Amino acid sequence: MVGYLTLILSCQLLGEVIVGALGLPVPGPVLGMAFLFAFLLIRGHVPDALGTTADGLLRNMSLLFVPAGTGVIMHVTLLSEALVPLSLAVAISTSAAIVVTALMMRVLSKGAPNE
Repeated sequence: MVGYLTLILSCQLLGEVIVGALGLPVPGPVLGMAFLFAFLLIRGHVPDALGTTADGLLRNMSLLFVPAGTGVIMHVTLLSEALVPLSLAVAISTSAAIVVTALMMRVLSKGAPNE
């Protein structure tokens, strides 16, 4: 279990180092996840111990949101000053995501057989 946790964190570290060194416009953890995915493709399957380790991380993922929640509470006055622009940005970006998703589904489903 510790070995696979080390593998997961090493992939993330490798992604962070490469992104930092090359200045890539991709988050380091995303690149690290791609490395882990490549490892799993080469291996051909997900080892049981890796699945157990990943499940343990996922069960405790809510703890990772505590720092973000603390930051929101600490800067609540700053957020309240920018409430209108933030609300508009969230509403517009959410609407745009819904529209783009609907259009992509329409385009991609044209070639699919109807049921």
